Amino acid sequence: MSDTDGKKPLGLVGARPGQVKQSFSHGRTKNVLVETKRKRVVVPKAGAAAKGDAGPAIAAAVGDPSKRPAGISDAEMERRLKALQAARAREAEDARAREEEERRREEERQRRREEVEAKEREERERAAALAAKAAEEERAAREAEEEAARKAAAARPTAPAAEKSVPKPSAAPRKVERDVKTDRDAKGTKTRDGGRRAGKLTLNEALSGEGGRQRSMAAMKRKQERARQKAIGGAMVREKQVRDVQLPDTILVQELANRMAERAADVVKSLMKMGVMATMNQSIDAETAELVIEEFGHRAVRVSDADVEQVIDTVQDADDDLRPRPPVITIMGHVDHGKTSLLDAIRKTNVVSGEAGGITQHIGAYQVTTDGGAVLSFLDTPGHAAFTSMRARGAQVTDIVVLVVAADDAVMPQTVEAINHAKAAGVPMIVAINKCDKPSADPNRVRTALLQHEVVVEEMGGDVLDVEVSAITGKGLDSLLESIALQAEVLDLRANPDRPAMGAVIEAKLDVGRGPVATVLVQRGTLKRGDVFVVGEQWGRVRVLINDQGERVDEAGPSVPVEVLGLQGTPEAGDVLNVVENEAQAREIAEYRQEAARDKRAAVGAATTLEQMLAKAKADEKVAELAVVVKADVQGSAEAIVQALEKVGNDEVRVRVLHSGVGAITESDIGLAEASGAPVIGFNVRANAPARNAAAQKGVEIRYYSVIYDLVDNIKAAASGLLVDEVRESFIGYAQIREVFKVSNVGKVAGCLVTEGVARRSAGVRLLRDNVVIHEGTLKTLKRFKDEVKEVISGQECGMAFENYDDVRVGDVIEIFERQTVERTLA
Repeated sequence: MSDTDGKKPLGLVGARPGQVKQSFSHGRTKNVLVETKRKRVVVPKAGAAAKGDAGPAIAAAVGDPSKRPAGISDAEMERRLKALQAARAREAEDARAREEEERRREEERQRRREEVEAKEREERERAAALAAKAAEEERAAREAEEEAARKAAAARPTAPAAEKSVPKPSAAPRKVERDVKTDRDAKGTKTRDGGRRAGKLTLNEALSGEGGRQRSMAAMKRKQERARQKAIGGAMVREKQVRDVQLPDTILVQELANRMAERAADVVKSLMKMGVMATMNQSIDAETAELVIEEFGHRAVRVSDADVEQVIDTVQDADDDLRPRPPVITIMGHVDHGKTSLLDAIRKTNVVSGEAGGITQHIGAYQVTTDGGAVLSFLDTPGHAAFTSMRARGAQVTDIVVLVVAADDAVMPQTVEAINHAKAAGVPMIVAINKCDKPSADPNRVRTALLQHEVVVEEMGGDVLDVEVSAITGKGLDSLLESIALQAEVLDLRANPDRPAMGAVIEAKLDVGRGPVATVLVQRGTLKRGDVFVVGEQWGRVRVLINDQGERVDEAGPSVPVEVLGLQGTPEAGDVLNVVENEAQAREIAEYRQEAARDKRAAVGAATTLEQMLAKAKADEKVAELAVVVKADVQGSAEAIVQALEKVGNDEVRVRVLHSGVGAITESDIGLAEASGAPVIGFNVRANAPARNAAAQKGVEIRYYSVIYDLVDNIKAAASGLLVDEVRESFIGYAQIREVFKVSNVGKVAGCLVTEGVARRSAGVRLLRDNVVIHEGTLKTLKRFKDEVKEVISGQECGMAFENYDDVRVGDVIEIFERQTVERTLA
């Protein structure tokens, strides 16, 4: 038998096997077998001392070794006894420290309470003393006045009793107020030790807790005022402030509370009493809001949505504030009469070369300084017939119109239109007879032609200035500038530069790199960088101002044309720009105008009655439409193109512009055109890459133009393709039926004599009986004797058979005719 027979293997007492997972570098792991040892728990025997009574038990175990636990020596028992005693000593020390701290805190609280009571008692005593003093002074003053009244009565014994002197209010309370104010000012100079916190509360003071956060000076003043009123026996009643509350059609409860300066909770409570359950973020109608305003004691002022525009400064300027300003001159006239060339000669630049087709298609705004130092602002308008609105817009913002008429061409349609625009605007006119350097020039012919339109120049005895000029040689330019300066001096043009700016949008466009850009002619005030403005349905803040030379400027005064950057959207040409105080007002006005414009468009496009809707639908069925989408570089060109296309068409066909705008052709434009089967017209703009790809995929045609009359001619030709071709009939002959035969496999054949003209196999025929058309169709056969022939001339006999018709009789007349199709075009 071995030594281990009947014995357990060696190991830790109470151990049990277990596994531990070891981790190494590079993600390697290893499971290791270990033995775990359970902690031995000593269970006291029955009757042993509790944990709280461990001290006597340890002391007994030290004196009597028989009561010690097994394996504990004398030294260990001594050590445990000392540790227990030290712990008891620490507990006693901590208890004493806590008691001391609590006592010290209680003393501090008692001290602060006594200080506060002492201050309040001192304030009450001071207030009582002031009240007593005021009462004493008031009593003394009353007695003095009564004594004076008695003396006055004794001096005038005949005076009626009604004229006895009435005691006047004493000035003592005012003196008391001065005393209180003096005392309050004296308190205001105290330091933190004197009871008032000086300056802001710092972080160190808050953490240190020295005295805590004191009451503010305003709170101390309010407390003193209450004490003073209480001391003199008067109740402190705050006077209710009555406000005029502007009330629109609908208003938020919170906004209503803000305008009344009342708590929103009180307004909600008032609405609940009326039976209206609304939170502070809900809107109520004007009638309910008016009841709430009256309940709170305020006055309701009803306003409409249009009142948001009243913030725009419309005050008339005083004469003392007006300063001289440069005149605004508009160059107008027929196309190719030399308007831009004349302005180039004045400016000594070359703008014509930059215009497509050599004609002006935008309104240009320039400033010119003459040799005499006078500053002139020029507007160059297009002369093409499509730009009627541009010319009208130029005449509305101008002071002087220079009518350019070619000496070799005389008065033309757009010349007459420019005259009418100038007369409608009520501005003076100067006639510049251009191209006087040509051999065929005849200035007197121009002057005579102008008489037909009630324009009488000075040489004809009228009051209209006229100057013979030449843009090529420079002849007469100085005389023209002198005439403009003379006319401006007569007009005495003045404006106030020291007010919010107001101007007119001459042109607007969407620039890829700069965003919406508007060319603005400032008419009043001074437009500065950073100004917030509203223009039409758009608003913005002036980010950059660029003058006609392409230079950045900080401000623009009256009669100065500038490009404005910083708009939220592209405005319409002709809109008025007004500077307002802040962005909130500008946004509110723009939103109101946008909503009004939407309502107006909806009202125009909607039929009001069922009869109108049926009539409109019936008219649309008869008229063929050519739909187009128009994108242009500037707003004025887009407007002119739309107006020109709307004039294309007649009762059978018309052009409908689905959408017009400024900027590059985008993917949304292609989607709109594809849905309506319309082409996209680009005027001086191009399609971006996504739009080109979409157009290629969806089969949408994109047409690019740079000259407006090319665009109009092509659209007119395309619209002509929608017209139904005209069919014309031409008579070629008559034939009379003399006999009717029945032929097998053919049917009835009419034996005819051609009495007039010629009978052709390919022509159309009508069967007439008693001059009434019985049948219209074509010939199945045309025979001369037994031969099939193409035609039979007058005086010869032939046989005819109709296609799908056999009811022919002797004596009937056959009318022979030919149809010709004529393609129609729009005039």
